[in-house]
Amino acid sequence: MTDRRDELAGNLAKVEERIAAACAAAGRRRDEVTLIVVTKTYPAADVRILSELGVRHVAENRDQDAAPKAAACSDLPLSWHFVGQLQTNKVRSVVGYADVVQSVDRVKLVTALSKEAARAGREVGCLIQVALDAPERSAGSGGVGERGGVSPGSVEELAAAVAAADGLRLDGLMTVAPLTGEYAGRQRAAFQRLMDLSTDLRRAHPTANMVSAGMSADLEEAVAAGATHVRVGTAVLGVRARLG
Repeated sequence: MTDRRDELAGNLAKVEERIAAACAAAGRRRDEVTLIVVTKTYPAADVRILSELGVRHVAENRDQDAAPKAAACSDLPLSWHFVGQLQTNKVRSVVGYADVVQSVDRVKLVTALSKEAARAGREVGCLIQVALDAPERSAGSGGVGERGGVSPGSVEELAAAVAAADGLRLDGLMTVAPLTGEYAGRQRAAFQRLMDLSTDLRRAHPTANMVSAGMSADLEEAVAAGATHVRVGTAVLGVRARLG
C-alpha cells in the first residue's frame, strides 16, 4: 500500500506541475482549473489514497463499477462525476451517487435524470456533451458523434431542457477531443470551439460556466483554450491493463 501511495503521490505531483505550467503559460491562475481524476477500472483503495492526497473530484464511466466504488467511499469528501454514455435504465443508480453527469446528450436522458433526482431529493449538475465530430446541424437534428454527445447546433435546445428540469442544474459543457472530422488531431482548435460554444451558452445561462475538456495527453491544450476542468486518468493512476 505504501508503494502504491508513493506511486500515486508522485504521479499526482507531476500532473499538478503540468497544470500549473499550463496555467502560467496561458496567463491563468492555478485555481481556475479543477483536476478531476478518472478512476475507472481502479479499485476503491486507490480512490481512498487519492482522497488522502487531496483529490476532491473523481470520475467514472460505467455505473456497474462506479456504484459499488462510490458506496465504499461514501465517507470521503469527494464529488463524483459520471462521464460515460448513460443509458436511461442506469439513471436511478447514477443519481444515487453522482454529483455531476457530464455526458448529457438527449432530451430523453434529461427527463429520466430529472425524475430520479426529484424522487431522491437531490440536485444533480449536468454538462451537455458536445460532439465536435458531429455535423453542425440545426437544433433537434439528432447529429451525434463517434464518442457520444450532440452536435453544436443542438446545444441550445438541450441546455434549455436541463435548465427547466426539476432536480437538475445546468453547469456547462463537456467534450472529448474527436478522432475524426475537421478537429481530428487539432485539440487546441477543438477546445477553442467548445469555449466559443460556452460563451454562447452563458448568454442565456450565465451560471453554466463549467467547461470540461482535456485528458492526460492534451490537458495543456485544454487549459490554453480556457477549460475550467480537466479529466485525467492514466497520468495519475497508470496505464490500464488490457482486458482479456
